[in-house]
Amino acid sequence: MKSYRVRNPIAITPDSFSSPAASINAWTDLMLQTGEMMSASAQVIGHRTARMAMAGPAPSQRDRNEFNLMSQEKIEAITESAHAMAIRMMSMHQDAARLAIQQMLNGAVNLMSVASSSSSLHQSGHRQNKLAHDTMLSSAEAVSQFNTSLADIAQTGLQPLHARATANAKRLKKL
Repeated sequence: MKSYRVRNPIAITPDSFSSPAASINAWTDLMLQTGEMMSASAQVIGHRTARMAMAGPAPSQRDRNEFNLMSQEKIEAITESAHAMAIRMMSMHQDAARLAIQQMLNGAVNLMSVASSSSSLHQSGHRQNKLAHDTMLSSAEAVSQFNTSLADIAQTGLQPLHARATANAKRLKKL
């Protein structure tokens, strides 16, 4: 199996902040790559359909080889895609667990800070405000990172399909 690299891999980690712009960029990259793959697939389908029609009931050895290649490539690409996405999802689960533990620990520290601020009403209010702010900020960061990672998983799965479709379009265009 081939190894495919994702253009902008972004893992869920407590140390990295994935901005909403990064999430939008990841989904936009996926959309553009999908469009490119669909265009290449349409070219390949058109070429192969015309070739089948011209070959008729007695295709040449070259035509039979091309027709056999179609099925083999689809199975290989789908297998590679599923494998790549499974590996990426396992990595994402580990990253998500690490992030959840880090957020629980940070929340516990802030909560203990609020609980220990009995000296003044102002100090208690300030620490409660900080707890609410930090909780909302870390939740927004986690959602953004998760969203970006979902686009990354989809892009990882699309890579083998995209590679086959664009390579076939280029190869068949020369014939």
